[in-house]
Amino acid sequence: MPSSSNPGLPGNGVDPAAGAVPDRPSTGLLRRLFPLPPTQYDAAESWVAFGARTPRAARRASSVVLIRDSAAGVETYLGYRPGGSPLGSIAFPGGSIEATDEDEVPWFGPSLSEWAARLGILDHRLVRAHIVCAIRELFEETGVLLAGHDVLSVVENCSSEDWMAAREAVAGQDKAFESVLSKRGLGLRTDLLRPLSHWVSPGFAHRRFDTWYFAAAMPLRQTPSLLRGKGIWAGWMPAAQVIAERGATALGDEAGAQDTIGLPLSLVTTPAVEVILEKIASTRGTVAYLSVKRELKSYHPELVAQGGHYFLDITTSTATEGGGRARGR
Repeated sequence: MPSSSNPGLPGNGVDPAAGAVPDRPSTGLLRRLFPLPPTQYDAAESWVAFGARTPRAARRASSVVLIRDSAAGVETYLGYRPGGSPLGSIAFPGGSIEATDEDEVPWFGPSLSEWAARLGILDHRLVRAHIVCAIRELFEETGVLLAGHDVLSVVENCSSEDWMAAREAVAGQDKAFESVLSKRGLGLRTDLLRPLSHWVSPGFAHRRFDTWYFAAAMPLRQTPSLLRGKGIWAGWMPAAQVIAERGATALGDEAGAQDTIGLPLSLVTTPAVEVILEKIASTRGTVAYLSVKRELKSYHPELVAQGGHYFLDITTSTATEGGGRARGR
């Protein structure tokens, strides 16, 4: 049985920062092994020890990759998530779908039918839930609100005490997100979202998410902030820098949490976050990244054991996004 000591150090020479094994290069695909974070070792060992079982149900979830241009390249907003979140200890804003996310809300942008066709989901209620969840979670966790009075406007200055109180009420489920919007005459600007990819947590995990990732540009005249009393750490990070330093511990040390200090990128986040960061790092800018016409793919990392350690095995595309140059490894 694989040993849980030194979980970030593979015993087979594979790069611990998302080791890559070429899989027929002409196909444009790459098989990759991501080291398993220490917080997941107990679940992995239990899964292996008792044999394959039926995975626990995965909760539907949405996450938003908020981006902006900077002198250091495209930056994205990352935050710390306590408790071994299925989205990663350091991850993009997001969370699980709530029952009210299926309710009708004021809506500007592509219709539900158009969104259903983009995501390949037949159930329109589920489509609405993923979109509403994405915008609601972004609002709760950062205060950034993708909403406006019409299809051409976006709300401004969401940093007041009134807005913070609204965030707290929605996060605590004391007030419906729809009521916050309707009280101010706002509708969701769903046209500001771009779908990126679909990820399902590995079967061995005790907590599993079935997550759609979306991207959005940081709206003008809005500023992200932590939710009062709940947020611990968050900040804008240049994606290229994070990827360049993924073997170091700078990001985990900056978050300053017990389960992030002293650990490299792959051990403080998920393959989903790391792969998305790679794509952002390879782009020329925010507009280019959001303009890419992607083939939306679904990923389901599999648990494998090699050289006395556990890894998550996935196959990703080698293509860059947004006109950037490929970054060799």
